Amino acid sequence: MSTSIPEYNPLRELSPQDLRAHAAEALTRARARSVALTDAVDDEDLVRQHSKLMSPLVWDLAHIGSQEELWLVRDVGGREALRPDIDDIYDAFQHARADRPELPLLGPAEARRYVREVRDKAFDVLENVPLEGSRLTDSAFAFGMITQHEQQHDETMLATHQLRKGDPVLSAPEPPRAPAGRRPAEVLVPGGPFTMGTTAEPWALDNERPAHEVVVDAFVLDTAPVTCGAYTEFLESGGYDDERWWSPAGWKYRTEHDITAPRFWKRARDGWWRTRFGVHEKVPATEPVVHVSFYEAEAYAAWAGKRLPTEAEWEKAARFDPVSGRSRRYPWGDEDPTAEHANLGQRHLRPAEAGAYPAGASPLGVHQLIGDVWEWTSSDFHGYPGFAAFPYREYSEVFFGPDYKVLRGGSFGTDAAAVRGTFRNWDYPIRRQIFSGFRCARDPRPGEVA
Repeated sequence: MSTSIPEYNPLRELSPQDLRAHAAEALTRARARSVALTDAVDDEDLVRQHSKLMSPLVWDLAHIGSQEELWLVRDVGGREALRPDIDDIYDAFQHARADRPELPLLGPAEARRYVREVRDKAFDVLENVPLEGSRLTDSAFAFGMITQHEQQHDETMLATHQLRKGDPVLSAPEPPRAPAGRRPAEVLVPGGPFTMGTTAEPWALDNERPAHEVVVDAFVLDTAPVTCGAYTEFLESGGYDDERWWSPAGWKYRTEHDITAPRFWKRARDGWWRTRFGVHEKVPATEPVVHVSFYEAEAYAAWAGKRLPTEAEWEKAARFDPVSGRSRRYPWGDEDPTAEHANLGQRHLRPAEAGAYPAGASPLGVHQLIGDVWEWTSSDFHGYPGFAAFPYREYSEVFFGPDYKVLRGGSFGTDAAAVRGTFRNWDYPIRRQIFSGFRCARDPRPGEVA
């Protein structure tokens, strides 16, 4: 390790009863969000497939219940199965999203009843099972895993809402504005070792483990994600029509699918407009750009004379404290995110202005590494040295390889329970319906490193 200071474990000091209460609150918060997202539409919208890229919302709802039944009720609790007859229907690996509307899905009323029954039994398990003695129960790991699973599907359902047609059905207050004053556009991140990943974070998933030392050369990183205004300059300069900026795979994707702007953007006489959860609005210049693929991010970076950061570079910028030499849980420290730190949890329905969360900046002055938009990195998804699949290979290991690119940091639609400085997301480089943006990095110029 690059530091002898032990990793911080936020649950280490909790009594068993406080740990149960903590897990129950996390599960309850996730369920309140699932209910809000599914109750926001009528039953016809709930069963409709709004895009071939996504499941019907009612499938996501029942799938949440099915996974909770499998892991908490049956496995951890050892209880009798409620609905073994639907295991195959809600197994995400058995049926592609495009095919799910043809399955004999639970209807809206039946799905709602099912998830309530499962939750009642899960809470009974939580009250009675010892939270020690196995990897699934230590620190209430299985309950944290299911919380994160539900919140991840809530973000997926939020993306489905973005794809649905019709009048707006979701609302939220506007995010904070950035404080007055200028901030540096870039910051130098010093070279050297740091601790990447985690061994102590109690609810960390298998692909975040174990903690290990990584040496990163000095690099320069944008202090905020690339904004819509900056991205518009790339558009207006003909960046989508200039093959020089695109990788061969990216150019092939752009031309075959006639990609000409970020998803949901349209050109009008008075500039660029976008559709956001049913609202038509002018593209805001000061917000981070969202709904861009890895290939678009890569092309912009090349046009700007930069590149995308590697995953290790991103994590060093987000976690490394140059004073203590240790890796923090978050850019601002070890404490859980609050509304002052980051734009998370669907608190707002858009990214906040660049620089809007100064309390969430890293020690080096990098802003908004957590929340607002998922950030594409240049790295393929793979396991860390010493990786061990747990509790099942299908969570991470089956996705390892060059087909998937890593995204970091979470979005405005990511709950705090489902993101941290070590959390890793991954997707195909063509994906644009997700809440994805990016920031750029570059190698130092002569004289920039002492």
